[in-house]
Amino acid sequence: MAWVLDPAHSSIEFTGKHMMISTVRGHFTKFNVVVDLNTDDLTKSSVSAVIDTESLETRNDQRNGHLKSGDFLAVSDYPEIKFQSTKIEPVRGNEYLVHGDLTIRDTTRPVVLETTFEGIGKSPWGTEVAGFTAKTTISRKDWNLTWNVALESGGVLVSDRININFELELIKQEAPVAAEAATA
Repeated sequence: MAWVLDPAHSSIEFTGKHMMISTVRGHFTKFNVVVDLNTDDLTKSSVSAVIDTESLETRNDQRNGHLKSGDFLAVSDYPEIKFQSTKIEPVRGNEYLVHGDLTIRDTTRPVVLETTFEGIGKSPWGTEVAGFTAKTTISRKDWNLTWNVALESGGVLVSDRININFELELIKQEAPVAAEAATA
């Protein structure tokens, strides 16, 4: 059964290190996630996500512009980041590993999302909703995002490791839905 994103109660955020000493946080304001959720056996579910790269926001216009430039996401050439699950494996209790393909700038690599199923409930408006949290860490170099500056004191300006966190609330749909465009 298809479950679609509730954008008012969902987020995709990322963190990375600046100058190896401080953490910079950002998020995307437009994205869409569709889950074909098998509530009897979550391992038989699938996940598709599309993120609008132009919607990147870090609370700093200069940094936003640089991250959207050809040095990083090149949003004019690559307007979307995509994720498609390939396998879901149970860990324990409500914890799962969601394996999938992450595409950034036309480079696709496998990733694993450490995912927690937070449960299913009924909203005050009568809709059935499900909650998930997930996280992963990627290496920018795996997606050819190699821009950096060496620091005089040693190290680099931008960390290679980027942490990505998902907080998702999904609404059960009665008809099939596809994750074709970033809508959140």
